[in-house]
Amino acid sequence: MAEAKTKPTGASVSEFLESVEPAGRRADGLELRELFDRVTGTDAVMWGPSIVGYGLHHFRYASGREGDWMVVGFSPRKASISLYGLQTPGAEELIDRLGRVKLGAGCLWIGRLATVDRHVLESLVDRAWVHTRGDDI
Repeated sequence: MAEAKTKPTGASVSEFLESVEPAGRRADGLELRELFDRVTGTDAVMWGPSIVGYGLHHFRYASGREGDWMVVGFSPRKASISLYGLQTPGAEELIDRLGRVKLGAGCLWIGRLATVDRHVLESLVDRAWVHTRGDDI
């Protein structure tokens, strides 16, 4: 089985977020870090060169494939912000209330943090954190 390309690194989350361009995307990334830090109560870790992740979840598919991935995370990319781990069972109603968002297979994409409801985002992060960590306990 191939080794995962995206995994935790020793890189500095602060240095990464301070280097994000443009400035508006950097501000969104810093605000997301505050929100994710507060909700998860844990330290952020860089996953690969551009994803800020929280927690560790070991997954196993019915096909036998397994690996490790962050519980929740985000990436303030140039084109949009990617939010990871928030599509847990039953979260559809919250996602519908979040605001302007595009759904991907494993993430949500938002253009700017200003276009989403922060309280709903906080609820989604909390729900995903509790749900996914419960699977590992």
